[in-house]
Amino acid sequence: MSLLSQLVPLILLFLGVAVAGFIGFVAYSIASDIADKTSKKMEKKNVTFGKEGMKIGVKEVKTENYVDQTQSLLVKAWNFSTWPAYKSRFWNKEDEKGAPTSARPPYVMS
Repeated sequence: MSLLSQLVPLILLFLGVAVAGFIGFVAYSIASDIADKTSKKMEKKNVTFGKEGMKIGVKEVKTENYVDQTQSLLVKAWNFSTWPAYKSRFWNKEDEKGAPTSARPPYVMS
């Protein structure tokens, strides 16, 4: 009996270490799979992970497309903007009656 009573704690220790090792292995494999899947998804979005760190690839945009998009946004902003009670002295020259004013004659040296 004494030999059996000395081996039971040793067997329980080995059994506990084996269970902890199995749980650790499963957790490691799950974390590794998640990292691989995440890396593949990020590579589709031009982001890569390496030993030096993270590298972000920039999608090439041609200058003409960039200028067209910028100009289109500026034109939309200009068209949708309103300035209440703003009268310019350069355009929208109308009298209070609604008739356009006559232009001043140019300066002529005599």
